[in-house]
Amino acid sequence: MSLYTDYLKEIEARKEQDLHPKPIDDGALVAELIEQIKDSDNAHREDSLQFFIYNTLPGTTSAAGVKAAFLKEIILGQAVVAEITPDFAFELLSHMKGGPSVEVLLDLALGDDAKIAAQAGEVLKTQVFLYDADLERLADGFKAGNAVAKDILESYSDAEFFTKLPEIDEEIEVVTYIAAEGDISTDLLSPGNQAHSRADRELHGKCMITPEAQEEINALKLQHPTKQVMLIAEKGTMGVGSSRMSGVNNVALWTGKQASPYVPFVNYAPIVAGTNGISPIFLTTVGVTGGIGIDLKNWVKKVDADGKAILNNDGNPILEQKYSVATGTVLKINTKEKKLYSADGEELVGLESSFTPQKLEFIKAGGSYAIVFGKKLQTFACETLGVPLKSAFAPSKEIHNDGQGLTAVEKIFNRNAVGVKSDKPLHAGSDVRVKVNIVGSQDTTGLMTMQELEAMAATVVSPIVDGAYQSGCHTASVWDLKAQANTPRLMKFMNDFGLVTGRDPKGVYHPMTDVIHKVLNDLTVDDRAIIIGGDSHTRMSKGVAFGADSGTVALALATGEASMPIPESVKVTFKGQMADHMDFRDVVHATQAQMLEQHGDNVFQGRVIEVHIGTLLADQAFTFTDWTAEMKAKASVCISNDDTLIGSLELAKSRIQIMIDKGMEHENGTLGRLLEIADKRIAEIKSGDVPALTPDDNAKYFAEVVVDLDAINEPMIADPDVHNPDVSKRYTHDTIRPISYYKAEKKVDLGFVGSCMVHKGDIKIVAQMLRNLEAANGSVEFKAPLVVTAPTYNIIDELKEEGDWAILQKYSGFEFDDAAPKTSARTEYDNILYLERPGCNLCMGNQEKAAKGDTVLATSTRLFQGRVVADLPEKKGESLLGSTPVVVLSAILGRTPTLEEYKTAVEGIDLTKFAPPVEKPAGSRSVHF
Repeated sequence: MSLYTDYLKEIEARKEQDLHPKPIDDGALVAELIEQIKDSDNAHREDSLQFFIYNTLPGTTSAAGVKAAFLKEIILGQAVVAEITPDFAFELLSHMKGGPSVEVLLDLALGDDAKIAAQAGEVLKTQVFLYDADLERLADGFKAGNAVAKDILESYSDAEFFTKLPEIDEEIEVVTYIAAEGDISTDLLSPGNQAHSRADRELHGKCMITPEAQEEINALKLQHPTKQVMLIAEKGTMGVGSSRMSGVNNVALWTGKQASPYVPFVNYAPIVAGTNGISPIFLTTVGVTGGIGIDLKNWVKKVDADGKAILNNDGNPILEQKYSVATGTVLKINTKEKKLYSADGEELVGLESSFTPQKLEFIKAGGSYAIVFGKKLQTFACETLGVPLKSAFAPSKEIHNDGQGLTAVEKIFNRNAVGVKSDKPLHAGSDVRVKVNIVGSQDTTGLMTMQELEAMAATVVSPIVDGAYQSGCHTASVWDLKAQANTPRLMKFMNDFGLVTGRDPKGVYHPMTDVIHKVLNDLTVDDRAIIIGGDSHTRMSKGVAFGADSGTVALALATGEASMPIPESVKVTFKGQMADHMDFRDVVHATQAQMLEQHGDNVFQGRVIEVHIGTLLADQAFTFTDWTAEMKAKASVCISNDDTLIGSLELAKSRIQIMIDKGMEHENGTLGRLLEIADKRIAEIKSGDVPALTPDDNAKYFAEVVVDLDAINEPMIADPDVHNPDVSKRYTHDTIRPISYYKAEKKVDLGFVGSCMVHKGDIKIVAQMLRNLEAANGSVEFKAPLVVTAPTYNIIDELKEEGDWAILQKYSGFEFDDAAPKTSARTEYDNILYLERPGCNLCMGNQEKAAKGDTVLATSTRLFQGRVVADLPEKKGESLLGSTPVVVLSAILGRTPTLEEYKTAVEGIDLTKFAPPVEKPAGSRSVHF
């Protein structure tokens, strides 16, 4: 009884945290429960029954396998449990989603007992998570003349698993709760520093917003028992940033509905809203859980008699309220009319985008997974029976605009579309299934992806996926007890599933904590690929990449597909010449600033940024595409010249070969296949058969932005503007300021060069600045700490070979040691250089953090409140973002520099340069700068 005894001890420990017993995923523990259930005199029998029925995780967990086998024994009369009748056993199987439970149901449905077979068949008709082996058994049964198999397939061919579900309520009453004003980062809903607990849903739920907010939400639920709480971002966008699945899980836990009475803490159907709608990735995640996302439009720009926006003293538009959504306001959502009404019936705003045919299906089915699997199940059944497919689902929305060319992203979607009816090219707005080429999972969401894969009964990566990778970068900084407990089992699960993993479950090759986006950027060896990654910064410089929640990642791994609309695009081109003293990061900042100047609103939000950057290799171009996540773009596509793309692919090949040489190749041959794809793509470009991806001349864009390089004359900083009187303007990436704004008076407490926004050239810049300052002054002294984190081990190896790492080591007061990794997070910093392990480090905020209240200047992308640095009661923490040379110089000075100080410091240093691609005659090879 050792496992059960340990479980009881864990239960007592959880009681001290006001937590219920943790859901069981261990089959050995379930086996002990069963033995105690069978013993009528056992003192633990009643509790064991409760744990077995209500606290055992479904899907492909080992616990589910043992549970399903015992339920089969009960149904066959081989075991008798008074509290679990055969009928109840069937009900329990029906809630177990797939894997062992479907295997048991098929055993019974195809068995010799006609009554049991018929009952099992009725349960199977409600199930959708069937895989190839399950479907083959049904098909074989049908071909052998089994009547139950035929009956099941006929039900599937009519999609009764969907059509017989209850219809959506025509009217949904909600009561509002304003979570915050301004953009709501998912860090508010699922803080990065609590990433270790995301797989423990009840525990993680305690970190959402604040304990006080949780009490207020519970109070609203008590006051309005027939209504659902709608979580709102007032004057902002809901769900920007990362941690989408855990954020949605938390919202659902506090405001949603329980998915199954037999599965604890798995809730669905949350309702979320924002004045400016929902962040695209977060909205996708809401769909995964069958929830509703609403664009409130309750604040609008105040306009004058000519219809022009009236500006305040800061030059920002003045907003006026159309209607109130103050906490406690009762509203009515009409799903049939697709409108939002006040409690008195006044129409407030249209909700057409919230209730598209596809989203209505997600809501009815309780989530998007069931629809994806349901479509495949109905198609299979019709093909097996030899009957025409009459789809029960809304058809893919196919938009064809005759005479209109294709943007780059439209070309990628057309190339990868699945199940399209027409031969005509698809344009933006079409809603289609697409093949996914590359899938990435990262370590703080990976445990949830594991759970999602288990829940949907998946056991192996889809054969149509070209490459899949599991990283260890988000927990690379500190090898603490949480990482030691979680990371090895994550890596083993994913490696067994078929992914190349950053850590070797067998401990043969050296752990690779390289930043996931950097690895995926190398694994992407086709500029027409679609990439899905479990991180908001899944933005590649080849192909089109979408950051996704852990559930969408799981679905892509299991099926090799994703469903999504083809987004509109915004075209970004460049003119002028980049000044020698400017860094490419300043071009990135200038793009955001000049876009706002040209259009007033953020035209990037929810759209694809098609950036015509053609002359930069993948590593450097990645700096731009990576930043587009913070521009609130849905994705980005980098338009490269032919020769540049070939160079990027050759670089990717060399990096993949290094992974192979280190022993990281999976037994399924993933990395070798990627090398073959890269060689094929290079040959296509060189022959001219399939040149580098470019849009058509007559493609249609939502907007165009022309970035004037001549206008960029001093480094720029993205400022969280923490004291802006308008709270909706704080912690956005829209406040871009030149360094002269700070008059060399802005104190900097810590500098951070690292994570995904830097490449090898950035670390070389740090080394060269140290050499220059040493030559000028004899030595270098830091007036603020400088943390340097290379994104990959490859970069460090190359820097060592080229002599740059030595100067960094000379001035470092700390250098990571993989033989003795840190076991606790740093809480204090000295005014020295820290050389940290490759990975996310401060940018993630879940392990390392700056001291509370610090002003941090970083090359990273995160300026959300509390992410990189937390607040003090008397002083807000600030995370300002700038280029590598600005960060390094500021750490040395302890303040922001003057323009003259900056120019002197970078003189003679080869900063990341960029020149716009030149126009080329049709059909010619492009010029490579």
